[in-house]
Amino acid sequence: MCSHKPRCPTVDSSDRDAAIPVAPCTGQGWSLLCNGVVLFEDTGEVLPSGEVIAPHRPVGETGALA
Repeated sequence: MCSHKPRCPTVDSSDRDAAIPVAPCTGQGWSLLCNGVVLFEDTGEVLPSGEVIAPHRPVGETGALA
């Protein structure tokens, strides 16, 4: 699916959310990445298989409740 040079991480890679957004929808808080992952602003993900990955933002990020 990816035609970037160097190629973006695959959906099976641990760094899959580093792929390039091909359809950003910032007004709604998500982006479709070139590897087929839907990445949400809260760092949650939906994989092409339908598997849901819970948000994994590091503790202490800006915007987190104290």
